[in-house]
Amino acid sequence: MSDAPQKRSDPDEDSRTAVTVYVALGANLVIALAKLIGGLFAHSPALLSEAAHSVADSLNEVFLLASLKRSTRTPDAKHPFGYGKERYFWSLLAAVGIFVMGGCFSFFQGIEALRSGGSETRAGYVMVLAVLGIALLAEGSSLVRALVQIRGNALRASRGMVHEIRAGDDPALRTVLAEDSTACLGVVFAIVGVGLHMLTGDIAYEAWASLLIGVLLVFVAFQLASQSRAQLIGEAADPVLRREIHEFLDEQREIDTVSTLLTMRLGTRSTLVAVRVDLVGGMDSEEVEEVLVRIKSDMTHRWPLADQVFLDVTEATAKDRARAAGERRELDATVEAQETRERGGGDD
Repeated sequence: MSDAPQKRSDPDEDSRTAVTVYVALGANLVIALAKLIGGLFAHSPALLSEAAHSVADSLNEVFLLASLKRSTRTPDAKHPFGYGKERYFWSLLAAVGIFVMGGCFSFFQGIEALRSGGSETRAGYVMVLAVLGIALLAEGSSLVRALVQIRGNALRASRGMVHEIRAGDDPALRTVLAEDSTACLGVVFAIVGVGLHMLTGDIAYEAWASLLIGVLLVFVAFQLASQSRAQLIGEAADPVLRREIHEFLDEQREIDTVSTLLTMRLGTRSTLVAVRVDLVGGMDSEEVEEVLVRIKSDMTHRWPLADQVFLDVTEATAKDRARAAGERRELDATVEAQETRERGGGDD
């Protein structure tokens, strides 16, 4: 276990995320307008689906910017643990926006095209492909910006990019990455659909491209919503962090047994840690207080992210010890499995 303090999310990181979101917002606004004009001119269902996708992404970026601002408000009497979970709430709204505005409209365009057919001209084909090509470049640039930030975060946290993406510490950045990746793939679907329509004269290819874009958006929205839901309900800290805290507590000579270790992420900058410990015998009340103050101070120094630490002294029964031992074995197995997956995925 490293003695170095764990780096926590900071205002500089929030600023980098805000820049990434602004870049994505600017790209999506320009692209949405171009897709809408091109789609209306060419009567292209695939391009109109992509326009809806870009409009949804633009609205979602506004949600994410709101989350960055509101989540950093100072704790108060009404919200003593702060407003960190605002990020998860606004990310959930962004996922709903992707589903409703992007996915459902894409399904509508695809079904309507299959039902009524289309009448694109050759000039319309050229405009659609030109708009989609420009959109792919713009979306790709925004995606590169998000990947560069994730790479920087991974280097600062001394972990690989795959682990950084899986960790999902910043829901705003994770949402931008998902949106940009989906947008690039959606544009590719649209280009293929329009190209096949142009070659064969059959609009079904373009209609199916719209339906595929809809399926893609619904899938991404579901994944983002599931992650936000888990974090809003109350998600435990990363297993590696939990094991490090457990090992630290086990090393304290005054602690006989760690009977319970509970954690919950309160935001990107805050984690609650609640621990029940059974201390060794022979200490008076003043010594117990000094020990608890020292342990808490050492924990917040080593892991600044764990800024809400609560230690409760209790007498552990034989049943408590057996349960605690089982939970520790399960935690070790979880961490080992996670490290195996990362090595297998080339995340070192």
